[in-house]
Amino acid sequence: IKATVDRALVVLRDPRLKPAAKTKERRDQLRRSLFARFDFSEMARRALGANWRRRTPQEQEEFVRLFTELLEHAYADTIESYTDEKIVYVGERLDGNYAEVKSKILTSKGQEFSIDYKTRAAAGEWKVYDVVVENISMVNNFRSQFNRVINNASYQELVRRLKEKQAEFTSPKK
Repeated sequence: IKATVDRALVVLRDPRLKPAAKTKERRDQLRRSLFARFDFSEMARRALGANWRRRTPQEQEEFVRLFTELLEHAYADTIESYTDEKIVYVGERLDGNYAEVKSKILTSKGQEFSIDYKTRAAAGEWKVYDVVVENISMVNNFRSQFNRVINNASYQELVRRLKEKQAEFTSPKK
C-alpha cells in the first residue's frame, strides 16, 4: 500500500503534470499507479451485496465496468486535491488472505484523518477491496445507496443512473 501511495504522490507532486492541460496525462498515470492496486471487481460485488447473485454474468461485467469508471472519476478530484499533507502508516493487521493497513493523513493545519485500506491476496498480490475514511466504509456507503435505488425502483434504474453519471464525467465541461 505504501509503495502504491508513494508512486501516486510522485505523480501528484510532478510540476510538469500540474497544469489543467495535463489533467488527462496526470489521471492516466494515477490510474496506472494507484488504481492498479484496487480490486474493482471485488469492490463492485461487495457494493452490490445480495443483488450481485441475481445478476447474469453479462450484467455483472457491465456493473463492474460502470462501478470502476464511477470510482475512478469520482475520486480523481479528491486524490488530486492532495497538497503535501503527511501520510503516516500506523499499523497493519493480517488475517490469512486478508489484511488491513491503517494510515492517517496529517494536514498542515493540524487536522488528522484516518484512512484504512482493506485488502485481500489475489493472484499473488495484495488488492484493495475497500477504503474506510474516518470509519466510513466506501463499499458499505455505496451498497446502501445502490440498495435504496434497487428497492425503490429497479436494478435497471441503478444501471441507468450509473450510465448517466458516466456521461456527465465524459462530456466536455460547460
